[in-house]
Amino acid sequence: MSTEKIISAIEGATVWRANDFADSRIWAREFSREEISEIESATNASRKLPIADISEKTFSLPALGSVLSSVRRQLIDGRGFVLMRGLPVERWSREETARAYWGLGAHIGQPVSQNPEGHLLGHVKDIGGDFHDLNSRGGYRSRAQLPFHTDVGADVVGLLCLRAAKSRGYSSLVSVGAIYNAMREQRPDLVELLAQPIHRDRRGEVPPGRDQHYRAPVFCLHEGRLTTTFVRRFIDTAPRHDGVPALPAKLVEALDLFEEIANDPDLRLDMNFAPGDIQFVNNLTTLHARTDFEDFDDPDRKRHLLRLWLAVTDGWPLPDYYFERFGAISDSGRPAGMAMPGVTPTVPLDVV
Repeated sequence: MSTEKIISAIEGATVWRANDFADSRIWAREFSREEISEIESATNASRKLPIADISEKTFSLPALGSVLSSVRRQLIDGRGFVLMRGLPVERWSREETARAYWGLGAHIGQPVSQNPEGHLLGHVKDIGGDFHDLNSRGGYRSRAQLPFHTDVGADVVGLLCLRAAKSRGYSSLVSVGAIYNAMREQRPDLVELLAQPIHRDRRGEVPPGRDQHYRAPVFCLHEGRLTTTFVRRFIDTAPRHDGVPALPAKLVEALDLFEEIANDPDLRLDMNFAPGDIQFVNNLTTLHARTDFEDFDDPDRKRHLLRLWLAVTDGWPLPDYYFERFGAISDSGRPAGMAMPGVTPTVPLDVV
């Protein structure tokens, strides 16, 4: 396992506080009419292709492509997030919307599987999922509050809002570098603890030949860069498996402080989604969260987001533990999402 001892404060564009982005114009931009027209032309030109075959080359965006290239660099080496607003999802069919979203995402990275069933396009929608189910990641299929976390096996996470909730359902982001720096000032001993490999529960999503659990640190400095993978409940429930010891009291204290700092209003940036908004987030340097929400009774009005997990070919070098969960894409060496042997990837247009 390739890790380096974390000692110094983390610096650079990936380290930010909420006040740095109080002006939303820094991180949010509206698609222009000309850009929408270009997206629609590329979407129409892609109709003969299966959605999964749409690529940056086949989804031509002569003008917007340079904007997305800048967004890509901002995601990889900059603040790690962007909100792009104004896709006319209300007048597009579901297939048109999926094609447009996929095509835009293809200019950022390569879509990878989001579950053992091989879904390359995910649906974040309350269908009665149980946040506390020990054999699933059911939070995204519920209306429950989702604490700060990273997703599994992707460089970048994208969310496109089709319909907003009746109330709440706000998104929050926080810089892991800012959490680290604050924690280092308060309790450097706990920082060192979170830099050690920690047992994680696979929650029933177990590739062939793997154990029900694996190990990875929360803070990892690799080739001079700080990254993270963090889902608190996967750590809390790991001891249910044979061979995994109970969490030491000091580790629980470290995890509690990590979450307390992440939720500090001075660090946490809150935003809301409107239909047609796309949020892209660097899943290695930025944690995301969601408040609970009240939804509409009408099934056709319920909160619904489309999700992409993207592998970025020129992303940061990663230590071995990132590939403990589901491995790497063979041609690029990037996290492969939830690639399972023998499973054919699909692009479902609705919740399945």
